[in-house]
Amino acid sequence: MIGVKPLRIPVVSFANRFMQERNLEEKLRDPGSREKAFRELVLAYQERLYWHIRKIVLNHDDADDVLQNTFLKAWKFIGSFREESSVFTWLYRIATNESLTFLNSRKRHSLVSPGEQSDFLRDRLEADPYFEGGEIQKKLQRAILALPDKQRLFFKMRYFDEMPYQEMSQILDTSVGALKASYHHAVKKVEDHLLNRE
Repeated sequence: MIGVKPLRIPVVSFANRFMQERNLEEKLRDPGSREKAFRELVLAYQERLYWHIRKIVLNHDDADDVLQNTFLKAWKFIGSFREESSVFTWLYRIATNESLTFLNSRKRHSLVSPGEQSDFLRDRLEADPYFEGGEIQKKLQRAILALPDKQRLFFKMRYFDEMPYQEMSQILDTSVGALKASYHHAVKKVEDHLLNRE
């Protein structure tokens, strides 16, 4: 994780999670119960989404801002949720897109060249007062920051969140095969960086 050991979310059986989500989706469709259901949704997913976002944007304050934007966008478009995926997947897709949009905006407004991006992100991470990682954690983060943006995202979702490839595929709209290949290459790059560049 980003200097902080992630909280392990209790494992909920797939059937139980499915039933909870379906119940929540029904409440979200009903204008009379939508607001209360959305509060339930925020409570159920805010911590998991925060850590997902934090792993992408790295900084605590930025993660809070992106999380707020994620829920604002979810509220705005809750009426267009089509149930082609689970609420969880839909929220993660919004959070991922908001995080990437945030990073791209930062890149456009910074005077940092593309070749210096990983140094810039590393400096921001280490300057974050909420970063509590030791030297080993910093080495790992430097290695991860050396990855290309999308590969870094795939790596973090799989390595830290232990997210199944199928779920990642739905969130990122990428094939399972491409995700597996990208993750394999990312692992090799991280190992190489840790063994040969530190």
